Amino acid sequence: MRDALGGVQSVLVLGGGSEIARATVRKLVADRCRTVILAGRRPAALEPVAAELRDAGATTVEVVAFDAQDTTSHATVLGDVFDRHPDLDVVLLAFGVLGSQPEFEADPSAAAAAVQANYVGAVSSGLVVADRLRRQGHGQLVVLSSVAGERARRDNFVYGSSKAGLDAFAQGLADSLTGSGVSVVIVRPGFVRTQMTEGMTDAPFATTADAVADDIVAGIRRDAPVVWSPAKLRWVFVVLRHLPRPIWRKVANR
Repeated sequence: MRDALGGVQSVLVLGGGSEIARATVRKLVADRCRTVILAGRRPAALEPVAAELRDAGATTVEVVAFDAQDTTSHATVLGDVFDRHPDLDVVLLAFGVLGSQPEFEADPSAAAAAVQANYVGAVSSGLVVADRLRRQGHGQLVVLSSVAGERARRDNFVYGSSKAGLDAFAQGLADSLTGSGVSVVIVRPGFVRTQMTEGMTDAPFATTADAVADDIVAGIRRDAPVVWSPAKLRWVFVVLRHLPRPIWRKVANR
């Protein structure tokens, strides 16, 4: 349960290896969050992050094995977390695969695996989390989407389509939770400079993991339905979303 000042006391991160997720949790811990559960495919890789959070003031930090693509395990793995921590304030769904469009076109099985992680895994785990939050009667599910899902580009349409599906799912899930005490915060970052995008040319309005984390924490505080990061992208995509397709192709594929 949140503290008397509305501060987040506990957070579960699905995709604890995400740089944006790690930056967000560091800021939550600095703002009095004391219980952190980091869930990821490689738990050993998350131990240094857990140690850092303990040093920063978190009193309970757990690392849990979680595979977004293993949907048959989600109910059990996440159910166990909620059984141990039956009063979670925030769940941050932050896992995802960027991949390479040329690789996906050359190997459709790689494309399918990325979509399995980005969309199918999110649907499976998101529904489990929503059910448990609904049962406890409060909480926020923060879903890391992307502006890539607003309109697919030629150079990343597999990734963009998976994020479009995730974004639509999160919007519908938010509507289904109305009146339950549970809300969904959809985060739409633009190009973020991280290890995942290292070597790529910056897109316009490129940002950093720390800046996105600031926007996420602010969105959590005000229970925003949608967080754009940076905020100006909201207005950029009001225009881009409605460009005629021939113009969009020229603009998006420069």
